[in-house]
Amino acid sequence: MAPRTLVAGAGWLAAALVATVAGLGGIRLVGDSLTGSNGGVLSQEDVSRALAAATPAPTTAAPTTAAPTSAPSSTRPPALTSFRSAGGVAIAGCVGNEAYLERWSPNPGYEVRDVDEGPDDEARVRFENADRHVDLRITCSGGVPSAREQSNHGGDDDD
Repeated sequence: MAPRTLVAGAGWLAAALVATVAGLGGIRLVGDSLTGSNGGVLSQEDVSRALAAATPAPTTAAPTTAAPTSAPSSTRPPALTSFRSAGGVAIAGCVGNEAYLERWSPNPGYEVRDVDEGPDDEARVRFENADRHVDLRITCSGGVPSAREQSNHGGDDDD
């Protein structure tokens, strides 16, 4: 009777393994198409394409104009601007004097902790790592976005 139990257990284990592998493969195939969006977080390839379309910017929060991808509806889509910070990159635009974030991506070693996409008086993304957080705050004046970078180390917090 023991060989029969062993064969049944091995068969059950093989079936569970096949079902798990098939389920994981299906999830990988479907990916982000279930939600239609990955929440604005870019892959490394997306960041490279966006930055290639932009004029290189210094490592401070200085703007460079990027080709528009998609923006709130208007007669003429506003130009998007790429801003680099110590924690990551954000691509932003203006609707009048209200700022909005189109996309953002953390630098290696950082993660996105908080996002206010706008449109609002100020759009903001916070990048964090183990011992530092960097807030990239975008505002608009005359329809032109500008950025201010705030960085804190350790337990400091400016909220």
